[in-house]
Amino acid sequence: MNHDISKGKLSVAQKLLLLLSAIGLVFVLILPLWRIELAAPQYPEGLVLKMYPQKLAGDVDIINGLNHYIGMKTLHTDDFMEFTVLPYIIGFFIACAILVILANKQKYLRWLVIGFILFGIIAMVDFYRWNYAYGHNLNPNAAIQVPGMSYQPPLIGYKKLLNFGAYSVPDKGGWIFIGSGILLLMAMLLPTFSRKKHA
Repeated sequence: MNHDISKGKLSVAQKLLLLLSAIGLVFVLILPLWRIELAAPQYPEGLVLKMYPQKLAGDVDIINGLNHYIGMKTLHTDDFMEFTVLPYIIGFFIACAILVILANKQKYLRWLVIGFILFGIIAMVDFYRWNYAYGHNLNPNAAIQVPGMSYQPPLIGYKKLLNFGAYSVPDKGGWIFIGSGILLLMAMLLPTFSRKKHA
């Protein structure tokens, strides 16, 4: 077993995984985290809504025009507090990964992994809440009304909404974020694998 691990310190491999995770999160700050793609006969090239850590992008104006007809609230970056705080939260995890390397303690790595997983769960719950509110809180005076119909996009995967097919999937930044979390988890579990190997 690695002598540093046995003393509660981080191994070189763990530090490398932490560093790679932090570098990945730097890219998350500038890449789109999530995308919702809309496909319909009248839009053969499709429409896409991209969610960056700090803004909405893509075909926002066209999607807002469609939303207006069915009574959904239009989407604007300024309406979401998440776009203000999310870059700071990601920056916080980058800083924590570097600090854990410098502190060189297994216990701090465990706390970092727990915090990262909890944040991921909270983020997905918030995203579901956001989708639910926009899909169900409809304007009763909308031009197009379908009794009993809601327009909540899928949390992840595919859903049919009238004549639109909606695909909700992680974008480049989202996949890197997941990858960074996997690297952190691997770093935390490395001592367990090391003990089993030398048992």
